[in-house]
Amino acid sequence: MPAVLTATPSVVSGDMQLVRRALARDGDAFRAIIKTHNQRLYRIARGVVRNDSEAEDIVQEAYVSAFANLGAFRGESSLATWLSRIVINEALGRLRKKRRTVPMPDNPQAEIIRFPLNPSDDPERTMAQRQILELVEQATDSLPDVYRTVFVARVIEGLSIEETADLLGVRPQTVKTRLHRARALVRKALDDQIGPVLLDAFPFAGRRCEKLTSAVMRRLGLEG
Repeated sequence: MPAVLTATPSVVSGDMQLVRRALARDGDAFRAIIKTHNQRLYRIARGVVRNDSEAEDIVQEAYVSAFANLGAFRGESSLATWLSRIVINEALGRLRKKRRTVPMPDNPQAEIIRFPLNPSDDPERTMAQRQILELVEQATDSLPDVYRTVFVARVIEGLSIEETADLLGVRPQTVKTRLHRARALVRKALDDQIGPVLLDAFPFAGRRCEKLTSAVMRRLGLEG
């Protein structure tokens, strides 16, 4: 059985305060929850389904489901972990449904996210950064599902082994084994074309974050 994580007292206190305010239909509390967790939840969803728009839809549906059942949150884990479980269950459910209805190609063409790079950077450097990030995305997208989910959670999102095990419902040793294999596959895919890379992949901020936040708030009847 995977380890059961308990959030620190300070995290529990902050989470529970937000949850109580949200249960009282405090719009600012809903917005704070959404903006705080958008990036992590989007990255996890995209790591599973490998598609930008579908990942956004999954996160939106997960928020609506989570907020409808917010009274069930007891602070046994952090709000981030609780929401992440809902997202990953929604994403995996969609994958299973898709596979029952449409045969998956061996190498599906995933959409490439265009990264916001500093326009003041040297053009050649900016292009090189974009190419490197696209290589990393493509290598990640090429991973089998069982490895890709662990890779996204651990390497891209930065969750601990224990957090990843708790999120995926597997043993910590299983996370370590899958991560080792995932890293080997990514290195092979990159084929030594690049050196050490800061894996700041799959961003979700700015207008995209605001758009999803507004969509969820409208569905909750808290924004016109």
